[in-house]
Amino acid sequence: MTPRHPHTPGRAGSACAALALVLASAAAGSPVSAAGGEGGDVPQGTVVYRTTAQFTTAGRARDLLLHPDSKKLYVGSDDLPETTEADESGLHVLEPADGKVRSTVSQAPGPTGTLGRRAVRQLVAPLPGDGAVFVYPLRGIGTAKDGDAAAAGVWVPGGPVTDAAPGPAPSTVLVAQGSVLSEVDIATAAVKRSLTLEGGERFAYDRARGTVWFTDFGNRRLYRVDLASFTVAATVALPAGESFAGFTEVDPETGAVWVALDTSVIVHDATGKPIGTVKGGAGADMPRAAGFDAATREAFVVWQDAGDTSQPGSDGDGALTVHRTRDLKEAAGAVVLPGNHAQSGSAAVAVQPGGATVFVSDPAAGRIARLERSTSPRITRSPEDRTVAAGAEASLTAQAEGTPAPTVVWQVSTDAGRTWQAVPGATSATYSFKAAPADNGRRYRAEFANDAGVSRTAPATLTVTAADTTTGGSAPTTGGSATSAGTDGSTATIGGSGSAGSSVGGAAGGAVGGATGTTVGPTGTTPAGGALASTGTAVASLAGGALVLTAAGWVLVRRTRPRRTTG
Repeated sequence: MTPRHPHTPGRAGSACAALALVLASAAAGSPVSAAGGEGGDVPQGTVVYRTTAQFTTAGRARDLLLHPDSKKLYVGSDDLPETTEADESGLHVLEPADGKVRSTVSQAPGPTGTLGRRAVRQLVAPLPGDGAVFVYPLRGIGTAKDGDAAAAGVWVPGGPVTDAAPGPAPSTVLVAQGSVLSEVDIATAAVKRSLTLEGGERFAYDRARGTVWFTDFGNRRLYRVDLASFTVAATVALPAGESFAGFTEVDPETGAVWVALDTSVIVHDATGKPIGTVKGGAGADMPRAAGFDAATREAFVVWQDAGDTSQPGSDGDGALTVHRTRDLKEAAGAVVLPGNHAQSGSAAVAVQPGGATVFVSDPAAGRIARLERSTSPRITRSPEDRTVAAGAEASLTAQAEGTPAPTVVWQVSTDAGRTWQAVPGATSATYSFKAAPADNGRRYRAEFANDAGVSRTAPATLTVTAADTTTGGSAPTTGGSATSAGTDGSTATIGGSGSAGSSVGGAAGGAVGGATGTTVGPTGTTPAGGALASTGTAVASLAGGALVLTAAGWVLVRRTRPRRTTG
């Protein structure tokens, strides 16, 4: 139902589905201004993330993977000690929308090939189509798909696996066993190549550039390993600090390496040149996971509280921050992650391509937070001042973009924009009404709102002019008399002193009535015997402000002079 104008009851409006702000009369179109307006509580186009769901169906989640083909959420988990009635360790496959468990693969081979319940500590890579390659304690490399009864797996010779990444070939993985880096066959656990470094246990693989960045947190340095030769190509110094080790990740697009140290993230470019430092979280929060999105060119960093309230700045809460990879600046407001601390293990993050949805694990609470991206409304059109005649229709339409799609409320000001009030019921994209003289000088704007904030269009002033009430008016009088010959030779006379209306009436009645030979006087009255019964009122229509005479007989009447008699 179309709302009524707030100051003129009974004035009807109309709605349409477009989202653009236009003030126009019924007879003329309206130009649309360039984008304008202002943000309300936040600037236009502000990006925020908000938690929309908490999944508690996958035990103590240690790692997350959104499968690029099947779109399923794979979760590697440990058992939650407080749930003594159940053992949640294993590989869980969830529906990303609601966290519903599709299947759980809990069995994997031990060092002798015997199946047993295994925790999954790290998800290494997706399998083609569906499934994942993962690491399970202490040296297991497993593979499984949704619905498998048990995982396939092999045990790598040597020490416990401390980190892993996809290998240069689809059939291999790269593993760190402390400071030893190896390329291992997934099916047989055969070591194809190996390199022993001076220290370290975590690394990241840059497939596009054939480089492994191996982090030696104890000695505060990075080793750049050329994978073709499997040798150290360069050593990069890291800043001094307390040596709290976090993650080592590579931005697949730029090749920049992100290293979490203490309460900061140190970023180097693909050659090892320092780019900058990322700070986030609050107080004692430590960076513990990072993910990248190529579409938005953003990095998503999870910060966990130390979990020790005796430390200054420790509040028990973590945070998610989003940064532009090109300049490291924040691309979205930080999101508080209540209760996410590092006492029960490091968090993990998975980013949906395009950044619309992000998943963050909380091992201490045994839950996974689903966060969704919102963008505050950005006004793409604002109105221009318009002038309309009273009684003409003024139509207001507004345009804004945002995620989720914003709602709109129309507002009006009667005091030159000092105060505004909502138009009751005007929540459609377009609000139309017939302009009245009382509307003159009023300003109108649209307010858009969604989960991320509020934005308003620039206002437009409506000028209302007096209505054009002209329907005829006086026309010059016709002097003299005119006669028209009837078909039988008789004449009809049109009075010479009547008004335009009388003359037309006389012409219309007289010319046709002339067939009977009747004379019509100055009043323009038509005798009963005439073909038209007229009162002398002008027969005319108004088009574009001109008076058009439509009486058919008019064009047949001409003025005549009396003939002179010659003798």
